[in-house]
Amino acid sequence: MQIESVLINEAQLGTALNSSLTQRRRNDFALLLASLSYDALDFAQFQLPKTRNQSPVVGEQQLRRELGAAKHRPCAPPHYDVVLTQGQRQTLALSSLTSLRLQDCLAPTPLAIRDDATHIPLPVITNCAPNVQAKQGQQSMSLSEAQMDAAAFYDQLSEIKAQKLFASA
Repeated sequence: MQIESVLINEAQLGTALNSSLTQRRRNDFALLLASLSYDALDFAQFQLPKTRNQSPVVGEQQLRRELGAAKHRPCAPPHYDVVLTQGQRQTLALSSLTSLRLQDCLAPTPLAIRDDATHIPLPVITNCAPNVQAKQGQQSMSLSEAQMDAAAFYDQLSEIKAQKLFASA
């Protein structure tokens, strides 16, 4: 049995693996299996055929028009805005959920009312363990609260140095 290139996956063997099994050639079967790659990403089922993309880059507007997709919906407004939810609440109170959906389809509103990646909602924090809540409270301190008093720190260092000198004498 002659193999011309380095074996990576079972698709390169063709029917050699199957024929060695059906003809009860255990040595050939073991050799073929041992020569395959051990990495699961090299298996034949993960090697998809590659095709060239011959079409130029298509813009978002063209895709929306071709697919019949709705207008772009922002994830969040640039500034914190509670008025959005108040308007939706009034629409829901005065009419029905269907009219709220229709209004949202005609004029898409943002999915969230704040654009702050570091904001964690209060119900999430209250569900955490007490040590996580304390850590979150410490992290949310402003920089002005977290600043160090350099003069007091220098005084403490001087006192410690004086105590060590006094203790060694």
